[in-house]
Amino acid sequence: MIEAAHGVELGPLLAAARQAGARILEIYGRDFEVDYKEDQSPLTEADRAANDVIMEFLRADHPAVPVISEENRQLGYDERKDWKRFWLVDPLDGTKEFIKKNGEFTVNIALVEDGVPVLGVVYRPVTGTMYVGVHGEGAWRIEDGGAPEAISGGPHYSGKDEVKVVASRSHLTPEVEDFVARLRDEGKTVDFLSAGSSLKLCLVAEGAADVYPRFGPTMEWDTGAAHAVATAAGKKVLAVETGEDLRYNKENLLNPYFIVE
Repeated sequence: MIEAAHGVELGPLLAAARQAGARILEIYGRDFEVDYKEDQSPLTEADRAANDVIMEFLRADHPAVPVISEENRQLGYDERKDWKRFWLVDPLDGTKEFIKKNGEFTVNIALVEDGVPVLGVVYRPVTGTMYVGVHGEGAWRIEDGGAPEAISGGPHYSGKDEVKVVASRSHLTPEVEDFVARLRDEGKTVDFLSAGSSLKLCLVAEGAADVYPRFGPTMEWDTGAAHAVATAAGKKVLAVETGEDLRYNKENLLNPYFIVE
């Protein structure tokens, strides 16, 4: 794996993600309170603690680069519309999974340039698994501090007879059901995998799954880091309506429905 890209030393960045994950696990192992934001999404002290770790690192090592984080005060579009380069952070993606204690939550840090995630780190604290993607260089998985292993998403699902779809077996939306029905109409056998949101993109990136149809609401910080991993591994993250790549730092930070393929 390369040591630096886009003006960023990867070693310290990965260390910050692991440190954030360690703070999350400290809280994960004991009782904790759950608050709720205005939109009724859950918030825990682990979200705040991980954000503090990441923000401390970014301010020290990259003070000139602005940050959009789920847990920071959100700036208006007038303040950020001219940003050519910024960090996009979800310090604890999968807070609901964290609360359920099923282990499917991640630390997500992305560097975005001209609306495109060019560097992404996704860290799963419970297993110590790190995914790293660098635009134009490649993608890697690192298991619990071991040696980096290059990953690739493999061929497009359209050419396969058996297709692994990342989606919830128990809560399929009508749009996902229609998507699966079309695959079966084409004579394909469909198998399902389930994982937390950013891990779903990473499963496609490493070829463990073939496609991830996301026909539900997500925010830019939910996808930015794993988007970088997926595209660095040769996959695409496309808006359903337009068929174009997802873009970042939009006026509205809500993502459109998308598909990872």
